[in-house]
Amino acid sequence: RGPIRKEERLGTESLLVGPRANRKNADLAGVLTVAGLAGFLRELGWCLAAVAMFVSDFRKEFYEVLQSQRVLLFVASDVDALCACKILQALFQCDHVQYTLVPVSGWQELETAFLEHKEQFHYFILINCGANVDLLDILQPDEDTVFFVCDTHRPVNVVNVYNDAQIKLLIKQDDDLEVPAYDDIFRDEEEDKEHSGNESDEGSEPSEKRTRVEEEIAERTLKRRKRREWEARRRDILFDYEQYEYHGTSSAMVMFDLAWMMSKDLSDMLWWAIVGLTDQWVQDKITQMKYVTDVGILQRHVSRHNHRHEDEEHALSVDCMRISFDLRLALYQHWSLHDSLCNTCYTAARFKLWSLHGQKRLQEFLADVGLPLKQVKQKFQSMDVSLKENLREMIEESANKFGMKDMRIQTFSIHFGFKHKFLASDVAFATMSLMESPEKDSSGTDNFIQALDSLSRGNLDKLYRGLELAKQQLRATQQTIASCLCTNLIISQGPFLYCSLMEGTPDVVLFSRPAALSLLSKHLLKSFVESWGPELWGVGLNARPGMAFSTMKQGGWDSIKHALSGVRVQGGKSLPH
Repeated sequence: RGPIRKEERLGTESLLVGPRANRKNADLAGVLTVAGLAGFLRELGWCLAAVAMFVSDFRKEFYEVLQSQRVLLFVASDVDALCACKILQALFQCDHVQYTLVPVSGWQELETAFLEHKEQFHYFILINCGANVDLLDILQPDEDTVFFVCDTHRPVNVVNVYNDAQIKLLIKQDDDLEVPAYDDIFRDEEEDKEHSGNESDEGSEPSEKRTRVEEEIAERTLKRRKRREWEARRRDILFDYEQYEYHGTSSAMVMFDLAWMMSKDLSDMLWWAIVGLTDQWVQDKITQMKYVTDVGILQRHVSRHNHRHEDEEHALSVDCMRISFDLRLALYQHWSLHDSLCNTCYTAARFKLWSLHGQKRLQEFLADVGLPLKQVKQKFQSMDVSLKENLREMIEESANKFGMKDMRIQTFSIHFGFKHKFLASDVAFATMSLMESPEKDSSGTDNFIQALDSLSRGNLDKLYRGLELAKQQLRATQQTIASCLCTNLIISQGPFLYCSLMEGTPDVVLFSRPAALSLLSKHLLKSFVESWGPELWGVGLNARPGMAFSTMKQGGWDSIKHALSGVRVQGGKSLPH
């Protein structure tokens, strides 16, 4: 059982946990029986200690605490963190909360920035950084320093979970964290003290002394054995808990929930939450099931904001958000359909476009859809209206024939006026590309600010610039994948696949940033799996190959470590060269 549940059973009743639970809990208090209370204590047990470390009422325990304080925001360099930051900035501006924003792209930057500002602030907010490491050990803060951590990285460090004085975790309670029990990973120091047996033995018989010594030796031996067993069990528990990294609910969604609870949620905030979730999807940080679940949550908010009527003809058409099943093609509405098909990871890998056979299959696919090459190679906006009317249905039907059953996915779109329409994935790609722009005359902070500004509807010129950078990034990614596969640069290293881009490789500078390098490694892994087909999975039923990828260029070891997203193979055999 995880440390937090929406409800814990009390006989036939339920105890609700959360910001809106107080009234319901008070009503239940009068009907609790002795048996129900005993069952509650058995069910909840150690979880009470863990619940205290997770902020349950974001408004009272987080936002209202900061309203009269000066706050420092540490924001990680990813799109979801930027979206969460935009929502929090809007709330702070509404309530005149003083804050300082510091972008960080690694632990070294976080430590340096904290040392620089720790004398000026007592409250720190960490967005998408800090949850999966021991913050107190790394930063060595003063005792009156408080960290509010809103981070999607999992698993959460157990020290952060059980430190209720300085670490406050802003994590949704429906995330199944499976945190180990406190007694399984921590021991009271008093329990480890061994009695030395210095009591006075004057007047005791030798046989009594000998018996007492033997008992003390046996007791100490038993304690040592129990401690060794506890330590071995602790290692196993921590290994099971920490062996895999994954991501939880989008930080932008968490911040939007805060705004909604305070009745301060605006349409722009909802759009930022949508972009934050979509970024997790396009970056392969969450599963499709998690994505679809969270899309359903946001859809209810979209319907509420749009004030939809039963008659769809009366629905708003300007500055509104919609959810629909759209094509799983990157930037296709701002590109040509042909370029989008060639540079989207899903289609490029399925068609195997790095080979002549794959190029031929793409031509066959377009012929099956009934799209002339002249039409698909010009900008999507310039295509014949008659072709675009049923384009999505036609492509989906043909995609099923070619083994692509997930060609359409649930996604959101937004209109800014009559001219500007964007899918959430378009904005996610554009913002990421702006943040990781390889231009030499721009610093990391400048790129961060440019990316942050592009999320505002008043800066559409920056968003369109980001779209052009995203096209360049996607094109370079697929060209690099084709080069690696065709020249056999992927090498088997035991349970991992290894690939190295040397300094002279074209476009290598584009992959010197963590997100771009991570995306390249994941896309290359998928393409490699497609290139081998069923033969690759001969390593075993539970095989899960991973890619270790590096660039010997600027970006350093932090970028390489950030991109090591591989998972070990569980089959006992090496992968084929």
